[in-house]
Amino acid sequence: MKSSTKFIIAIVCFFAAISLISSIYIVKQTEQAMILQFGEPVRVVQEPGLKFKVPFIQEVVYYDKRLLEADPPAEEVLLADQKRIVVDTFSRFKIIDPLLFYQSVLTEDFAKQRLSDAIISSLRDVLSNETLNTVLSPKRAEIMLKIRELVNSKTSAKFGVTMADVRIRRADLPEQTSQSIYARMRSEREKEAKEIRAEGIELAQQIRAKAERDKTILLAEAQKKSEIIRGEGDKKATKIWADAANQDREFYSFYRSMNAYKETMKDDNTSLLIAPDSEFFRYFNKLPKGAN
Repeated sequence: MKSSTKFIIAIVCFFAAISLISSIYIVKQTEQAMILQFGEPVRVVQEPGLKFKVPFIQEVVYYDKRLLEADPPAEEVLLADQKRIVVDTFSRFKIIDPLLFYQSVLTEDFAKQRLSDAIISSLRDVLSNETLNTVLSPKRAEIMLKIRELVNSKTSAKFGVTMADVRIRRADLPEQTSQSIYARMRSEREKEAKEIRAEGIELAQQIRAKAERDKTILLAEAQKKSEIIRGEGDKKATKIWADAANQDREFYSFYRSMNAYKETMKDDNTSLLIAPDSEFFRYFNKLPKGAN
């Protein structure tokens, strides 16, 4: 009898312990909880701490109170100036109404998918009224604010969330357009390089022609100057010789004969056939006047 009583008491204590453990749950500082009873939400707990619920009947679903990220895939958008760009965005949202969030999207993963769709839709709506220059200008911050407000208007009352931020991470031209632009830029740069190279060749030819012309002019002027100097020198030399000859004609004749002998006989192989009493050898036969 005592053994049966102890066994029953043990069973009761066991189930009591399980019931107590099942009835306790903890809400962290970064969490908020939804209490479900038979799958239906009965209350929302947003204060952190140790909490109690009805064991085995009620269950707890936790949602994060912090900012969550929803990064939609890059999307090609048509702008107001009919230009296409590929926009890559990122966003941050926060669950502000757990009950509405649970009833509309249930899980955070499904909420991110629905928010990504809303962001892409809002992105198209806003950017369709903007030009490429505006998107790439400082007004980009205003555009992102418009997108965030539009996303909030579409999701806040519907999903129980608020968009904290929506930003354009990158805006690029489509690959095909980029390649076309790069090809056009390369063609323009090559054309410009050819023009500059042609101008350089033309300028080089002009410089060479000018240098040749200046060279010819300089040589001609130098030749002219040298001829003038040479003429003046010859004139002075002739005058000097004339003056010298007038002072002593006999010596002048003797000096000229000596130079003639020197020039005529400087080659050992020279042969002359001249009569000894020729005028050419007159200074071999007699000395000039006044010589001892």
